[in-house]
Amino acid sequence: MKTVECYFKLWEVAFLAVVRLWHGKVPIEKADEYERFLIEKAVPDYSSVDGLLKMYFLRRNEGSIAHFLLITIWDSLESIKKFAGDEPELAKYYPEDDNFLLEKEKYVAIYRVFYEK
Repeated sequence: MKTVECYFKLWEVAFLAVVRLWHGKVPIEKADEYERFLIEKAVPDYSSVDGLLKMYFLRRNEGSIAHFLLITIWDSLESIKKFAGDEPELAKYYPEDDNFLLEKEKYVAIYRVFYEK
């Protein structure tokens, strides 16, 4: 996969951490239930992986849609692979997500942290 080859070249330089961003959209009437689901299912799943440094689960209501942004901070790309699999840029979903999400975005965004204060 050509994009993967390009993507991994980013990791040849030093970095402080790796940030993984996942986004999902849920009908507003299911948003509270999805929020609880994320806390009950996703939080323990993420937390079970060594290398997770911090996580922020965010929600923004916009009309009839609730946007969820999951920001996780990891010590390495290898730790993300332990969570997401061998292709860390692919989104990971739970079977229950089918009951909530309006669509399943195929990719997450991954950034290397090169400075922090």
